[in-house]
This record gives sequence, C-alpha cells and structure tokens, in this order.
Amino acid sequence: MGIFGALTTAVSGLRANAFSLENISGNIANSQTTAYKRLDTSFQDLVSSAGSAPSAQTAGLVSAQSRSTNDQQGEILAGQSDTSIAIDGDGYFVVQEAVGSIDGQTQFSGFDVYTRRGDFEFDRDGFLVNGAGYYLKGMPVDPVTGNAIGSTPEVVQISDAALPAVATTSIDYRGNLPETPATTSALLDVANVLGAGAGAGTNLDDVQFQNQTTFLEQSISGGSVTTYDGNGTPINVTFRWAKIDDIDTGAADQWRLFYQSDTTTTTATATTWTNTDINYTFNATGNLVTPAGGTSTITGLTVDGQALGNITFRHGTNGLTQMADASGTFDDNGISHDGFATGQLQQVRFGNGGLITATYTNGRTIPIAEIPTVSFSADSQLSRLDGGAFSQTEASGPPQFGTSGAVLGNSLEASNTDIAEEFSKLIITQQAYTANTRIVTTADEMITEALNIVR
Repeated sequence: MGIFGALTTAVSGLRANAFSLENISGNIANSQTTAYKRLDTSFQDLVSSAGSAPSAQTAGLVSAQSRSTNDQQGEILAGQSDTSIAIDGDGYFVVQEAVGSIDGQTQFSGFDVYTRRGDFEFDRDGFLVNGAGYYLKGMPVDPVTGNAIGSTPEVVQISDAALPAVATTSIDYRGNLPETPATTSALLDVANVLGAGAGAGTNLDDVQFQNQTTFLEQSISGGSVTTYDGNGTPINVTFRWAKIDDIDTGAADQWRLFYQSDTTTTTATATTWTNTDINYTFNATGNLVTPAGGTSTITGLTVDGQALGNITFRHGTNGLTQMADASGTFDDNGISHDGFATGQLQQVRFGNGGLITATYTNGRTIPIAEIPTVSFSADSQLSRLDGGAFSQTEASGPPQFGTSGAVLGNSLEASNTDIAEEFSKLIITQQAYTANTRIVTTADEMITEALNIVR
C-alpha cells in the first residue's frame, strides 16, 4: 500500500495547498476592501491507522481549513465623508439587509447581522447604507436630554424635513453697567421724559416719540438681540439703560431697562421705548441686589406689532454688574435666547463616541441617534456573509452590547491584508504544491517500474 498511499497523500497535499491558494487569492483581491478580514489557512495532519505500533504509523494525509482574523484590526484611515465611521478596538456595528419595497417604503429583513465596514452614505429615503448594502442601526436619542431612548437599536433614518421654529421665551443677558453713564445728564429726567404720571408707588410711563431725543441723550445702549415668535418670524429687540432716582425712597443708583417697541412711528404721543418697570439696584461692590436671584420678567414684549409675550430675563450669578467704567457705556458680555427660526437640514455627521448629530441652517445641532457596538465571546466562530458582514452562530455566542472599542467619526478601517505577507505565503504554497506534484510523478514512475517487472 506504500506507493498508492504516497500517491493519495500527495493528492491531499495538492488539495490542501490549492485551498490555501484560494484564500491567498481572495485576501489579495480584497486588499483594498474596506474593513475586510483576511482568511488564513491552517493545515491538519491525518495520521494513518494502518499500524497499531507507533513505528508502523505513516505521516498520513493533510487537510486544510480557514482561520478567521476577525480580531485583527486593519489600519484606521481618515474618511472622506462626515458619515464614515470606524471602530478602534473590539466591536461590530449592527446592520440589516433590505429585502424589498412596499408602496415606496423600504422593507428590512428583521434579522440583525454585524459588520465593521463603516462607509455609510444616505440613500434617497434618508437611511444610512454602507458600500455593501447593509443598513445601519442605532439607538434613538432624546433631542433635549441627549440620552438614548430604549435599549433596542432601530434602522437609522434621518428626515430632511424642516426643523420647526421655537418661540423665544427667555433671554440670557449679561454685562456690566458703568457706575457713571456717559450721558448728557447723570440721571434720566423722569418728569420730562417719562411724563407726569411718576409718583410714589406707581410705575413710570413709557417714552413717547416727542421725548425720544432727550431719552436717547440721557440713556446708554444696552445691546440688541434677534428673537423669534412661534412662526419663526425674526423680531429684533433693542435695549437701553437709564439711571434714575428711586421714586419711592428717593435713593439713587437705580437702573431701569427699556426696549424699543416701535421703530417706525412719528406720532408725537406714540410710545417708542417701553419701560420694563423693573428696578435694577446694586450693592457697594457692584453686585446685583434686585431683581432678586437675577431673574425678572418682561410682560407682553411687543415690537412693531409683533408680540413675543412674557419673556424671562436671566442674568445668572453676578452676570449683571455695576463696576466703574471710564467709557461710561454698557459692556455687553453676551446676550442670547432660547428661540430659533425654522431650519433646513444642512449637515449630518458622526462624532467620536458614535453620536449622530444633524445641523440645521438656523444654527441648531440636534442629536439624532447613538451608534451601539456589539462584541462576541468567539469572534472566529462568526459566519461570514457577502460584503464584510457576519452572522452569529451557536459557537460564537449571542451579541453583547457595549464594547471596549471606540467609535471614530470621519474614519474608515482598511483591510487587514498585508500584501507582502500574502506574497510570501504565495511562494511557499507554490513550492509546496510543486513538491506534491513531484510525489505524484515519482509514485507514477515507481508503479510503472513495478509493472515492467511483471512484463
């Protein structure tokens, strides 16, 4: 059986090395495939049982099998798209395949598979699909808190619908008022500018058009801010500060805030600047005393007939002060508000950590979804699918959410194939295959010689 055994063994060697060559060929062909995991080849010897004694056993046949390299990461490269992502370390993205369309709506398989290929782009319906046709799944995020909603990922779809306007309800107002304002009069001439209705325990009047020039001379600019009503209509609000005597106690060092409520009127008795009726007082160190807590409310704020309603004014802790300032003007340290105009989708990007955010033309950035990653107890036991995807098997164990790998935005993982290493294996495989063909040739010659003896 020796010659025929050698022939059979050589044929198994040819098969095994052809199998190895197929893996090498596939690895080289996919050296530029995003996140491709090469397949190495393991050889296993099959010991002949022809003899019971160890000295009678022969080397036997050989078989070959693939060995996955799922746990070996490819190089992380800079991506060319804001929706490209990569995992640095352990983990897989959760994806699904599309199986068709019903009434124009994409239908999905409902069966999760897993991939490290992160070259995602938008399709026409706002779904994120990678170059192999797999659709990304993520955890929906509360746009207010930024926290994930639920624990089950969903196929990510981002709508290009306009972001509704948000009406302004509060204004954050910070800055420093000078101890001595740069005005024609240290104090506002209340009786002549605000009218004769100013008496103890009463609110001061507003500024009429006929008194506007004097008012402007005896007050300082308080900055301006563009706010929005519920329809997203911009409303520019301009402020001015005037220093007055307290009409109840006679004490000085009281500031009053006004806003321009009518920018177009020329009627003498029409109101141009509205008095907020809020007294601002400061202590000896320049810190705000009233309104208490640095918060007040402007009632029924209206500019040129456009109503914002009641607006909360927030100054924060020591956000509004009265310190000496040689310029005698208001030092604006920031005026902002919580309203927004209607916005159109401008950009979607994946940030480090896996958070998907959408930026709109109104300046708002809204969190959309969080990309989860999963790991497996035995990566090498996953079943390979087309397009660099994997499905779980009984041997791999179930997916476990939360991994040590970090999701990187604007990045892609390259193939883990090393061309130089594959060519080295190619040379070795070729030589081994050639050597096995020599065994076949030699066995054939020996059989021929044996047949010649019979003749």
